Amino acid sequence: MTATAGYRLDQIGALLGARVEGDGALLIRGAAEPAAAAADQLALALDPKYAPGLARGGAQAALLWEGADWQTFGLRGAILVARPRFAMAALTRALDPGPAIAPGRHPLAAIDPSAEIGDGAAIGPFAVIGAKARIGPGARIASHVSVGEGAEIGADALLHAGVRIGARVRIGARFIAQPNAVVGADGFSFVTPEPSAVETARAAVGGRGPAAGGEAAAKPQAWARIHSLGSVTIGDDVEIGALSAIDRGTIRDTTVGSGTKIDNQVQIGHNCTIGRDCLFCAQVGVSGSVRVGDRVVLAGKVGVSDNIFIGSDVVAGGGTRIRTNVPAGRVILGDPAVKMETQIAINKAVRRLPRLMERLAAGKKAVPNDPDSD
Repeated sequence: MTATAGYRLDQIGALLGARVEGDGALLIRGAAEPAAAAADQLALALDPKYAPGLARGGAQAALLWEGADWQTFGLRGAILVARPRFAMAALTRALDPGPAIAPGRHPLAAIDPSAEIGDGAAIGPFAVIGAKARIGPGARIASHVSVGEGAEIGADALLHAGVRIGARVRIGARFIAQPNAVVGADGFSFVTPEPSAVETARAAVGGRGPAAGGEAAAKPQAWARIHSLGSVTIGDDVEIGALSAIDRGTIRDTTVGSGTKIDNQVQIGHNCTIGRDCLFCAQVGVSGSVRVGDRVVLAGKVGVSDNIFIGSDVVAGGGTRIRTNVPAGRVILGDPAVKMETQIAINKAVRRLPRLMERLAAGKKAVPNDPDSD
């Protein structure tokens, strides 16, 4: 990462609200790992284990942990922070130039005359802005982005190349969408004239039909589409990763609360209600009509069944399958999801099974006239 003009070391310290030691006038034009840092780059030695790399690199200054003896590393200056990784948020924000989108409207952009474009907005080539769409002040729209009719994008938003925003979607301020994210596609909702095999199977599992495990009804019939009349409403400071998708609601809007961050290749189904400050990691799949509280963390490849509720402050470990409601504050893991400590106990028991079976077989051989012994 680079910052062409650069910052003085003491300016960076002020941005981070951190203490600067040594030569605060050092000019910093970028950041790098300790062993790869050049003289005009800030070495990021966030933990003592990274300190040996400082001797192999050429950095004159480094971002270090609180209490570090910076002078022993041969540096001319240092920034000392109590929580180095948190300091990275402000540092990277200052040094990140973002995509190169020229100010104003590119002549190759297609903007409907009825669209409202806020002051200072930048719209790149081959972007398409639909009728009566509203783009907030300072928003940046990269190339090949499409914004549907009646959609609203808040101030200082950043839409990377290839993003698709559907009709009548409403998005708050400082929204970030990575390349090829899609907000406002139709929900996946289909129905048959008579109960389908899926409905029959569900009724069996719920004890409302034939015993589970039997053959489901297989009467030939076509799927009829349920159209999505709702849209998507997204709060402020939300980020959506590359190739992720948020489907519009069937009647009411799918909603995502302010501050929520969504990683790459995440699917949010129709009618979902996602709370504030949630964190969804890569390949999370949330089925339709799920309600999620605030500050929920879903690690990679977590799957969530439809029509359930996940309480606030729930943390789900990677690969968890959530099939039933989860109370607030619970830490869960496994398939099906259980308390994390329970799943760890299950894993330990499973690892012991081969040894247990060997002991059981040996015990059977030792018992005379055992019909099950060899």
